[in-house]
Amino acid sequence: FFFKRFIIFSNMPVPRTNNRVNDMNNAGGGPMEWFRSLPLVTQYWFGATLMLTVAGNMGIISPMHLVFIWDNIKSKFEIWRLLTCFCYAGPFAFPTLILLYLLYNFSNMYETSTPFNTGAGGGTADYVFMWMLGAVVMVSTQPLVAMVLPVSNFLYTSNMVYYVLYVWSKRHPNTSVSIWGFPVKGIMLPFAYVLLAIFTGAPYFEMIHGIFIGHIYYFLVDIVPTVYGKDFLHTPRFLIDQLGVGIYAPANDPQPTAPVEGSGGGGRANWGSGGQRLGGSSSGETSAGGSSAPATNNSQQRPQQERRGFSWGSGQRLGSD
Repeated sequence: FFFKRFIIFSNMPVPRTNNRVNDMNNAGGGPMEWFRSLPLVTQYWFGATLMLTVAGNMGIISPMHLVFIWDNIKSKFEIWRLLTCFCYAGPFAFPTLILLYLLYNFSNMYETSTPFNTGAGGGTADYVFMWMLGAVVMVSTQPLVAMVLPVSNFLYTSNMVYYVLYVWSKRHPNTSVSIWGFPVKGIMLPFAYVLLAIFTGAPYFEMIHGIFIGHIYYFLVDIVPTVYGKDFLHTPRFLIDQLGVGIYAPANDPQPTAPVEGSGGGGRANWGSGGQRLGGSSSGETSAGGSSAPATNNSQQRPQQERRGFSWGSGQRLGSD
């Protein structure tokens, strides 16, 4: 049965980083608050994988309706298989729980630590584009990779997890992680997992496939622009329009209002750079609620500010000489 080749080995350790965010221990409101605090892609991917895995094992839906079968997609228009083949973790077993945790852990690590910037400022839209591109290349290259490695052509969840891990390792090569108490540099983490799989006799072909696709993405997004001066990967405009630039935040979430430059606090109008006395010198004494912007920005904007307004003179008393 093909699921046996898909399951990750049960003693797979999980990495520990020094800058973990959105951890269960930091969620004071319980599991639902913790889940809602996850970044967008991790929340949807992890949530979909958890629900489909439970539904498939509880008999609510057959796992065979979730796997990638091209004939069914083409002839029966079962297009959901294009996504569900990345969102099923296998039958109920301890290795399935490990895979679910690795999915959450690796995706959360990458999404919350500034993904590669392909047009959306290293934010959520860039991660969605990376995920979609990896999925297309992964499915497309499977027949070629299968000539060398016996990789599954039905499920790609494990492949995608290690694809994300490899890209994260290239994005943060010097980040220190820990496996079973042993410190490992981020750039070596994917290979450490492969070696552990080999030494324990666990399946590792899907891991290699994911790492291979991850290296293709890294080569196109970082090496080609740096070495060859070509920039091929651009986040589609519709993703940027929907998710914005940077980390996506729902519209109903309260957003901190950035103080207007030159104002005494957030939300107030900008009446000038510092509040000068009429008739005083133009050197610009700042008021107690002066601008909190960096000095470099102020120095760049000061010539423009000095040219604004009218010159009222030096301010003499009426009737004086």
